[in-house]
Amino acid sequence: MSHGDISGEPFSIPEVVGNINVGIPKTSDATSNLIQRLMLADLDPAAAKSAVGILGPFLSAFSFLFILRIVMSWYPKLPVGKFPYVLVYAPTEPLLIPTRKLIPPLGGVDVTPVVWFGLLSFLNEILVGPQGLLVLLSQQIS
Repeated sequence: MSHGDISGEPFSIPEVVGNINVGIPKTSDATSNLIQRLMLADLDPAAAKSAVGILGPFLSAFSFLFILRIVMSWYPKLPVGKFPYVLVYAPTEPLLIPTRKLIPPLGGVDVTPVVWFGLLSFLNEILVGPQGLLVLLSQQIS
């Protein structure tokens, strides 16, 4: 099938599409294999099981700290530098400071702990939830 351009010269669509250069470099088989292995997270089941055992409690603990941080935000006069509040404030504040620069308070309400809680919940579900990637990799039979 042939179509005409503005000048009236005929051209074929497959010929034009085949000549489009999108700037993707050609890769060797070794590079392609490496990229594929990295993309598939080529973990053996034992390493994935160890990652689940470490990452699961870590994500759960930080999620709990952010829930406490959300509750603490309801009481702005809390002495966050004193025990027991510092146990929640110290590990979460380094994550919240740069996030506040991206997401300023909305109507005077700091929503960054909610954002981090949502992000951690998402990561927890995707990685170590019942159908999480690491859980499925740990159950993989080689």
